[in-house]
Amino acid sequence: MRLSARVDYALRAAAELASVADGTAERSRPVTAEQIARSQDIPPKFLESILLQLRRGGIVHAQRGPEGGYWLARPAGEISLAEVIRVIDGPLAHVRGQRPEQLGYHGAARALQDVWIALRASEREILELVTIADVASGALPGRVNELAADPRAWS
Repeated sequence: MRLSARVDYALRAAAELASVADGTAERSRPVTAEQIARSQDIPPKFLESILLQLRRGGIVHAQRGPEGGYWLARPAGEISLAEVIRVIDGPLAHVRGQRPEQLGYHGAARALQDVWIALRASEREILELVTIADVASGALPGRVNELAADPRAWS
């Protein structure tokens, strides 16, 4: 799996916003893009365009002005990593820019389509299970901890 820098930065920014949220749907204290960029070591101009995408995708709200900034649009526990990834980069698994079910493999390569679909299902299982709140708190679901504890996962 390859994640873009945009996705990495978006997930880090969302986790940063979750760390200041109170866990409710009520508006949290706005955090400026500059504060997020500084705390997560993200290039500020790059972050601005990512935050715009997150706002358009319904992940964050924004307010301009001296009291302005960004905050999560919903409680962090309701925002999965998969949702953020889809907002930034589109569908989770593509092969040459196509969804796996749209591929036309033939003959000896026919089974590759099933492999790509299974890979997407596996990615979804983890990325939809883990929320921004899980990341911000460091309390990941047991299945994720179990997979990450396997030494083979690190090589």
